[in-house]
Amino acid sequence: MQIKESAEDYLESILVLSQKGGGVRSVDIAARLGVSKPSVSHAMKLLREDGYIAMDRYGTVTLLEKGEEIASRIYERHTVLTKMLEALGVSPEIARADACKMEHAISQESFEKIKQHLREKGEIE
Repeated sequence: MQIKESAEDYLESILVLSQKGGGVRSVDIAARLGVSKPSVSHAMKLLREDGYIAMDRYGTVTLLEKGEEIASRIYERHTVLTKMLEALGVSPEIARADACKMEHAISQESFEKIKQHLREKGEIE
């Protein structure tokens, strides 16, 4: 299941926004990602056509199973990598920005080793 980095960012944003409660709308996604509403509309069309999301008649976005699977994986990577960088002394703002870049490129093997290391150190559960 290989999708583009930008699509992963959209799916992750939908997940994070949905966890805050209430419906997720394109305007919320645009604000979180700092992109234009037309960009979000185009991305939502593609994600909907590929079966990653659903949208109701009011424009509320919902992750479908395969979209949620990718979003959860990317969000976990983001969270773990952010904690790792912060544990190394990187400021929270820089750690979040760098983790966002790293989450797409890191191999599964390296990511699992980082998780294992952070678990052993008690940094994550």
